[in-house]
Amino acid sequence: MQIDAFADKPFTGNPAAVCLPDTEPPADWMQRVAAEMNLSETAFAWPSGDGFGLRWFTPVDEVDLCGHATLAAAHALWETRRLGNDKPAIFQTRSGTLTARQNDQLIEMDFPAEPAAECAPPDDLAKPLGSEILWCGQNRMDILVQIANEQAICNLAPDLARLARLGTRGVIVTAISENGPADFVSRFFCPSLGIDEDPVTGSAHCCLAPFWAERIGCNELVGFQASRRGGFVRCTLAGDRVLLGGQAVTILSGKMIAPPPGT
Repeated sequence: MQIDAFADKPFTGNPAAVCLPDTEPPADWMQRVAAEMNLSETAFAWPSGDGFGLRWFTPVDEVDLCGHATLAAAHALWETRRLGNDKPAIFQTRSGTLTARQNDQLIEMDFPAEPAAECAPPDDLAKPLGSEILWCGQNRMDILVQIANEQAICNLAPDLARLARLGTRGVIVTAISENGPADFVSRFFCPSLGIDEDPVTGSAHCCLAPFWAERIGCNELVGFQASRRGGFVRCTLAGDRVLLGGQAVTILSGKMIAPPPGT
């Protein structure tokens, strides 16, 4: 299935492929499928214990955490009736147990908070980013950078080849929102994983939510990721967890004719 996550209509938000095998496939097969799908993430979910195993792959590598593909996987389980609409989707992942529930019109996911610790900007970050840096921090996955304003976010045209050499998964760039319903805006660049710019990144909001909650003084926030496709992410900071809310739309579904080995 291909599903637009953090989207309320087709061709917006962040597209993810979702594969629902009966058992966990070999990792090399999953990586080949993700390369074939050539989307920012392909999620694989299979029955495991009281819930589902879940792994995420970009076209070039496996990742530890992905929000939009988790949202897409939960949506796929409910839509295909592998899971009742009143049941939570419980996933065992490389980032621990993740849970998704239907909450009115939204899918709400329970993720670990990933706050960034303040640090000096890496050498040459400002120049390839193309913007003055107001604040810089880093968590276990990404560099977080605050820049001047929303217009500066929209105008970013970074040197992606140089960002790919920073040694992190990606670079989150953010600013306070000045227009519309969002509290803050962001963009996310991760060329080291074969994704120049991710359209809407749930896992980045695990970092953005604690950052802006501290500065705005509110634990319930709305983020807008200002990519070309764009999408809103509702964030609720709850201690060391972040609740991420969004919608999803199925774009296409089908049957794979190259099944995992042994099936």
